[in-house]
Amino acid sequence: MSEQHYKLHWVTAVVETAKTLKELIGPFIILVLVNGFKGERSGPWFLQYSSFIIFGLLILITLVSGIVKWRRFDYWFEDQELRMVSGLFVRKKRYIPYDRIQSLDYTEGIFHRMFNLVKVKVETAGSSSGKDAEAELTAITKEAARQIEEEIQKAKQFRIIGPSSRSNEDGELVLRQELETDAVKQIVKPVNTVFSMTTGDLLMLATTSGGIGVILSGAVVFLSQIEELIPFEWLFGELESFVRFGVLVITIMILLGFLIVWLLSVAMTFLANYDFKVILEKDDLIITRGLLEKKRVTVPLNRVQNITIAENPVRQLFGYATVIVNSAGGMGESARIKLFPLAKRNRVIEPLQELFPNLDFDMPEEKLSGRGKRFYYRFKLLLVLAAAGAVSYFFFPYGLFALILLPVVWAFGRWQYNTAAYSILPKQLTMRFRTISRHTVFTEKNRIQSMEMDQNYFHRRNKVATLTVNVKSGMTADSPAIRHMPEEAAEQFLAWYEHRVEGEEYVELNKGE
Repeated sequence: MSEQHYKLHWVTAVVETAKTLKELIGPFIILVLVNGFKGERSGPWFLQYSSFIIFGLLILITLVSGIVKWRRFDYWFEDQELRMVSGLFVRKKRYIPYDRIQSLDYTEGIFHRMFNLVKVKVETAGSSSGKDAEAELTAITKEAARQIEEEIQKAKQFRIIGPSSRSNEDGELVLRQELETDAVKQIVKPVNTVFSMTTGDLLMLATTSGGIGVILSGAVVFLSQIEELIPFEWLFGELESFVRFGVLVITIMILLGFLIVWLLSVAMTFLANYDFKVILEKDDLIITRGLLEKKRVTVPLNRVQNITIAENPVRQLFGYATVIVNSAGGMGESARIKLFPLAKRNRVIEPLQELFPNLDFDMPEEKLSGRGKRFYYRFKLLLVLAAAGAVSYFFFPYGLFALILLPVVWAFGRWQYNTAAYSILPKQLTMRFRTISRHTVFTEKNRIQSMEMDQNYFHRRNKVATLTVNVKSGMTADSPAIRHMPEEAAEQFLAWYEHRVEGEEYVELNKGE
């Protein structure tokens, strides 16, 4: 039992204050704009600048709260638990058994890197939140982070935390000390880099990412907050003058604006995924990435439930794919993890085979019969036809152009049908389907939580069905499905899942804890 308590680094106060101030940037800008458009003000000075005084007090309170969190936060190791206590007026205690800890995720922000520190997030299997970690150590030294990891590894391997309280015999104490020394030695092992993104991969990821949508949505949200402060009459007057320059100039300016937004999204994605590496360390996958903010995520191999190779149409055209794993031990972002954000498809198979030797990563061979083909586009065509008819009626004759969508919807449905395929192996199920991107899902039989076969009235008439496979993904489930497959094939899936091979053991969700 250890009675030594440890403190967070003083940078904790700076990081917590900076994080809160970042959230207050939006209100501060609005405050400045509001005061800027009011013109001259009368009355005592403290009433004229009351908004700024209140905002200054909020900043001061934020700084004080950051200092309080640093000074009043302790953690220590005791009785096979990581224990923490925090708070000034209300002392909050949190005890986390080592057996519940699934991983320790590290982040190095700008302030952390200046002082060789890390932020540690403690991920557990029973976390109650879908976004927040079970516990967070805002800023500790890397040596302290290694100490936490060593304590957890020793407890999991030997179930030993200090000398036994029931006996003080010298022989037992020496034996325990030797076991602890051996545990530390076992922790320090060579690591193996199984994947790293090349410069070409990183550039392709950045240029084809969806970051532009995040920037545009953020701009829309910001503008909606200050729409009452925008001088629309002046803007419309300026716009009227600007229109006189001609449609070509306006088009060029719009395209230039989108180019700037796209370049910002490219820069954000490049910085976030810079130096992306996947390292195999003992039985854990260590994922590191980032330039300005370095992140380190740990994924226990025995918690991985399935592997998905995703290819959107643009990336598929150039032979690129993204590899995603679902983990039973994570939550939020740490449950559905991009193991390989982007790489040539022929490059991902070899490292995947090395990490998951029990899986066969060949493409599925069984295609769907023609029986369910029309279900992929029939209902969509009816919806589009009704919408196109309404548009054509109200906006005749230009509304007739909406009918162009009919062959597009039909072609997309055929595309989805031609993509769907599956393979059933003795201990593995492989499924391929398409939303817009093509997904190929590889799942071991003992990882499947449940399997469902759904049929509506029209399915039963044509003897087709939709089959859904559920696996654990953090606190929820991942549910890949093959739609409109032959009924007898779906029943074959169910029979395969229900069949128990003699001596076969099924992995429980808490395996490895």
